Formats: sequence, structure tokens, C-alpha cells
Amino acid sequence: MALTLPTGPVDPPVVLAPMAGITNAPFRQLCREFGAGVYVCEMVTTVALVERNPKTLRMITFEPGERPRSLQLYGVDPDITARAVRRVVDENLADHVDLNFGCPVPKVTRRGGGAALPWKRTLFARVVAAAVGAAAPAGVPVTVKMRTGIDADHLTYRAAGLAAQDAGASWVALHARTAAQRYSGVADWNTIADLKQGLDIPVLGNGDIWEADHALEMVAHTGADGVVIGRGCLGRPWLFADLAAAFAGRPERQLPTLGEVASIMRRHAQLLADWYGDEARGVTDFRKHVAWYLKGFPVGSLLRRAMASASSLGELDDLLGKLDVDAPYPTEVLGRPRGRTNSPGKVHLPYGWLDARDDDTVPVGAELEHSGG
Repeated sequence: MALTLPTGPVDPPVVLAPMAGITNAPFRQLCREFGAGVYVCEMVTTVALVERNPKTLRMITFEPGERPRSLQLYGVDPDITARAVRRVVDENLADHVDLNFGCPVPKVTRRGGGAALPWKRTLFARVVAAAVGAAAPAGVPVTVKMRTGIDADHLTYRAAGLAAQDAGASWVALHARTAAQRYSGVADWNTIADLKQGLDIPVLGNGDIWEADHALEMVAHTGADGVVIGRGCLGRPWLFADLAAAFAGRPERQLPTLGEVASIMRRHAQLLADWYGDEARGVTDFRKHVAWYLKGFPVGSLLRRAMASASSLGELDDLLGKLDVDAPYPTEVLGRPRGRTNSPGKVHLPYGWLDARDDDTVPVGAELEHSGG
């Protein structure tokens, strides 16, 4: 089943997952330069959007040529969700709205949000329906991103997928882990196949796609209509070129030398500096990317640490100039996890959250903690 948005077909059927502090406009621009797809901005809260929080307004800025403009919202209250989406529509802020029901972070789940919310199936359905209803007059599609459940004993993906479909969602993306797994273990692609068999709308798969060929394997294994890419692209925006080639049936894959990676790093830092309008702030924000870009390359610890503490483009240029530009790409890191890896953990939930699945009461204070964007 082809993925489409009002801006046209999603070809290749690839979506960049929102990642806090990562998928800002500069990173999305860098990724788009390597391949087409849907590049979703960082998750913002519905209440912060309604309240016009300054930080949130920066987070939802898009470059002039960025299409489709894809915005992910997190919310627990159907009424506030509807108000936020109406603002998106009335002010033409985005071409596509994605709803986050997959975040496993305690500050989100303990308020009943993220991966906790689908357990309350009636409230979940109301939130999705509120967003769809507010977006429909403008033809803005609403999609859903979720996990398989809270933990192995409290799976939610089947019921949530059907509820999202009934509420009018255009597609559902499933990260094939529970909230309790966080980013540990192995994604269970069988759950994606199960969800695909149960829905009529497109289903996208997410989890453990470290290489373009993994995307093809997931689609073949699950029948998914597309893939969502998260940690696999950290320090590797060229992964989207590989994905474009893979879905087009072409064999070429990017294996940049250290010199080519250094050029991409420099451009990334420059884009951040320009976006912030502050060189020092942009380079400081770039620091978190250094280890990902240099993963596996023969770069000494002193030089790595110096890059990860640079505060100007000139300083970064000097350090990049010390790299061995001819060093080949370290193929031993291919196919291995990148970014956050951790152990399973307890999912923090509101008191009594698991007692009744059809209670659609919005938890007291659910939106308050997140009003800062």
C-alpha cells in the first residue's frame, strides 16, 4: 500500500523518527540532502503549542523548501489536542501531524502520556479522533506512532491500531518494543506483521533498522508499508541515501572516508550556527553528534574530547584538520546499534492506571509538567 500525503507520494517510504534534541531543522535539512522521505520535527506538547511557548515555536520552524512539513504532537487531553491541531490548521504550520504514543520516558508516562496512554483505550481513541476532527477540514493527515505496549503483560498495539484506524488516522507506525524495554533487547518485528494483518490503513515498522538492508528485511518479514528510522541515522545522515537506493533496488551504499565525514560534520555545525543565529550556541549543540560521527574511526581520545568541547567553527575547523582524511569507513560498526542503549526498566504510571482500561478521565495535571515544550 503506497504512502501518500497531500504533498504527494512518500517515496521512498521512509520516515525520520522525531528525536529530542536531534531532529531540529538543521539535522532534517542535512538528512533531506541525502534522500527523500518524511522528516519529522522534534516532539512538542499540545499545551505548549496552544500557549505559544517560545521554545516550542522555534522547534516547529521549517526551512522554506521543506516539504512535507511534518510535526509531532504529544498530548493527553482531547480538548487541548484539538485546540493545538486547529492552530496548526488555522496558521498553516504543517502539512502532516503525527501523534506520539510511544515515548517511554518517566516524566511522560507517569502523567499518562506517551506509551502509557494506549492502555486507556477510550481516552486514546478520543485523543486521536480530536486531532483528526480538527485537521480534516484542511485535509491535513493525522498519523500515530506507538509502541507494542507498556510491558509484556500489558500489550496495547492491536486495540490501539484498530482504534486509530476507526478514528481516521492515515497510518500507524509501530516501534516493536514495549515501554518497559525502553531501547534494550531486540525489536519484535512479528508484532509489526501482526498489526499489518489486522489493519486496512498503512502500517510502518520501527526498531533495529541500522542499515538500509535491514529496512528491506523488515518490509519483507512484516509486509509493512514503510519504515521509521531513529537511532540508525545518528552520525550517519547518509543512511537516507542508502535507503533511497535500497528501495529503488540499487546496490550502492555509502561508505564515506573520514575526510568526507569531516566535511559533513562541518556542514552540520554550520547549519546549526546559522539556525540559532549564534555560532557558539550552534557549535555547542553540535557537540553531542561528535561521537556518533566518529564511531569506529581511528581518532584518539584527546582529539575526540577536544571536538566534543569546541565552542567555535574556527576551533572545530582546526580539530577537523587533524583527522586522517584518507581513513576508510570502519565497516565493523555496520549493522550495530547506535545512540541510546539501556536496560529494561519500570514504567512509571499514574496511580491506579492499570485498573480500568475504559476509564477516559484525563489524569489531573497531565499537561502541566510539559507546558515548556
